[in-house]
Amino acid sequence: MSTESALADGVREALAVDPDEFAARAEEEAEIVKQELRDGAFDNHQSIVGFEYEFYAVADGRWSEESRAGEYALMRVPRRLLELMGFEKELGLHNAEMSTSPQPLSDHGLRAQLAEVRARLEAAENTAGVEGMRLVSDGLWTIPPTGETAHGYLTDSVDVDGVTVAVNMSDAVRYHAMANASDGDERATTLEAPGVSLAADTVMPESLITSIQPHYQVAHAETLPRHFRYALRVAGPLLALGVNSPFFPPDLYDDGWDGERVLDEGAAENRIHVFESVLNQRTDEDKVRFPRDVHDVETAIDRIAGDETLIPMPEPEGTDRFDDAFATFRTKHASYWRWVRPVFEGASRSSANARIEFRPIAAQPTVRDSIAFQAAFAGLMESLPQREHPVAGLDWETARDNFYAAVADGLDADIEWVRGDGDCTVDTDAVYEDLLDHAEAGLRTAGCPEEEAASWLAPLRWRVANRTTPASWKRERVRARLDAGDDFETAVHDTQREYIDRQSETLVEGGFSAWKDSGETG
Repeated sequence: MSTESALADGVREALAVDPDEFAARAEEEAEIVKQELRDGAFDNHQSIVGFEYEFYAVADGRWSEESRAGEYALMRVPRRLLELMGFEKELGLHNAEMSTSPQPLSDHGLRAQLAEVRARLEAAENTAGVEGMRLVSDGLWTIPPTGETAHGYLTDSVDVDGVTVAVNMSDAVRYHAMANASDGDERATTLEAPGVSLAADTVMPESLITSIQPHYQVAHAETLPRHFRYALRVAGPLLALGVNSPFFPPDLYDDGWDGERVLDEGAAENRIHVFESVLNQRTDEDKVRFPRDVHDVETAIDRIAGDETLIPMPEPEGTDRFDDAFATFRTKHASYWRWVRPVFEGASRSSANARIEFRPIAAQPTVRDSIAFQAAFAGLMESLPQREHPVAGLDWETARDNFYAAVADGLDADIEWVRGDGDCTVDTDAVYEDLLDHAEAGLRTAGCPEEEAASWLAPLRWRVANRTTPASWKRERVRARLDAGDDFETAVHDTQREYIDRQSETLVEGGFSAWKDSGETG
């Protein structure tokens, strides 16, 4: 049986599942989770951190005239290569994902996270290099595969015995099933962002984007709602520091959107628009959204169980995992797409945990900058609840508005914050002085020496002091290239190539701050 036929069979099996039975199983298993919660299964003796890191692959031109050196066209990753690298598949064939081993929140724990990412990424790059490709840490790719358009790559699909299969999507049944859950025009997806309206038969346009996802595991599950409230308040300010997707592949822009208009009206973080527009059109309610506060941990569990079902997947086959007792609940959680979301799981009872997954941040230019966001988020989750920081009183609507202001304007956004002394401010320096001071204090509380705590956050303080984000770096270079006479497509593609060239020198060991004044835009 061909891979496509097997995939089509899996899609049909998923679509045949009774949605009412699936929902009933999820509700029943939510009660199991609550009982385990009451029994203390999700409690641990200290806070734990973890990290997910997504990449896309580009050709480095070593072996093929089709992908000449320095052009960095998007490249499909052979599945056998992912296994060799120890990475996981993601939505697109060009994607790869790394997940770190959980570590205690401490200086040693953060060092272990940094060392693991560096070691595994360096080994993966060596393996990928043999195949004539490299992995890129970025928010949104802009150069399509050689000889193809971004439009064609993202929309190409085939009919396999009545099942729509995206040609360039990984063989994950639930993603392909989304394209087949309705009939006719109801299957259509439209990616909508400032200047872009891309129609597709599948959710493949979501594969434009890549992210980093810090995880913070609370020591006591009952405290998760308090931490969650603070996580929502810091989401906007941290997103503003990390914006890294100001441009789409140029062939995706609508008529009338030239380079000048994109620079004037385009968003700083288009990744948010991509994920929301592509996946929300498949549901009655917006599954990808800025979530509401939760007032108790059982409410967080109920929200996952009661979330709108997109694809009622078959009951998973049992293994020896502790959380197999609520396997359908975990399946439900996999499509509980919120920008900040609670997680309840564990391979064993001793490793069972309640944690917060922080999803707004795009993949960053360097590993050091990526781990800085992990340290900042963890430090804030440690410090703000302990100190009863008054930003907890910031209206939820204001926190949400901060988030979408950051999407539009990055560090130029007017973000409202409540300082530790209770004063409200929209001054950028004042916002980040308070935010990062508290993140640093949280790291010290977790055992980091003062100098080390400051060092973890230094890349983010540099961004504030220099009013520079990866998105603004890209915008400045596209601006310079347009002024020098380049057309928009050339300006975007050459800026992307410069980004990858700089990253090749700094990804594993260096930092984004070294990019600011080095080199010329060509």
